[in-house]
Amino acid sequence: MKEISAFFNGANTISDIDQENGQQFNYLDCVKAFAVATYSSIYVIDYMKQGFEYVSDNPLFLCGNTATQVQEMGYNYYFKYVPEKDLELLLKINTVGFEFYEKIPLEDRGNYSISYDFHLRNQEGKLILINQKLTPIFFNNEGKIWKALCVVSLSSERAEGNIRIHKSGENEFYTYDLQENIWRPDQKMKLSVRETEILQLSVRGHTINEISEILFVSPDTVKFHRRKLFEKMGVNSMTEATSYAVNNNLNIFWQVKSKKS
Repeated sequence: MKEISAFFNGANTISDIDQENGQQFNYLDCVKAFAVATYSSIYVIDYMKQGFEYVSDNPLFLCGNTATQVQEMGYNYYFKYVPEKDLELLLKINTVGFEFYEKIPLEDRGNYSISYDFHLRNQEGKLILINQKLTPIFFNNEGKIWKALCVVSLSSERAEGNIRIHKSGENEFYTYDLQENIWRPDQKMKLSVRETEILQLSVRGHTINEISEILFVSPDTVKFHRRKLFEKMGVNSMTEATSYAVNNNLNIFWQVKSKKS
């Protein structure tokens, strides 16, 4: 049987922290404010203490527990609510992810995030596929990850896996091939200007008719571009398209100006 220690790669063992390294402040207030403002499902991993330092109240990640109960469970949570197959996947991601970070220059490691999909068994016994995006927030003096912020959302994919590492501000990313056991370079999906406009306006809650008025095009034109957008992403709804855009770091959150003006 796997043990909790299997999640904590020896290459990232944290034994002590320099108290003068400038990272000692009450950053959790910012994390909590972000969780409240966005109603995101968030938790913080402490790799030195090998547990959760914070878990938000969003029910998506709690599986019927309170945030305090999940925080107290720590990594036992995964053993209880993640199916065995996906648990093995998480351990694999843990290994290859840290190996990747070891090759990044120390001063650049804070710019990378890793995302992946796995199943949780909720309080009703049903499996839900979630996406988890992990971003390091503090490092020790050797560049090993001390604490990391994890954002959990419903996945737009159809199956577990989909392991990707993104660098902030870059169009390129890396995808891990589980069959070949290798990282492969890739590029983010490029949306047309019209696709981006329609997606961004949909996120803001506008209907097809309202979007057509804002962009000064016909409703049929909006429907055409929505359909092409869904085909490009491999999704069936605007909700799934939005989730895909967020999970894959597509920059869609900018102001659309009315074409009538």
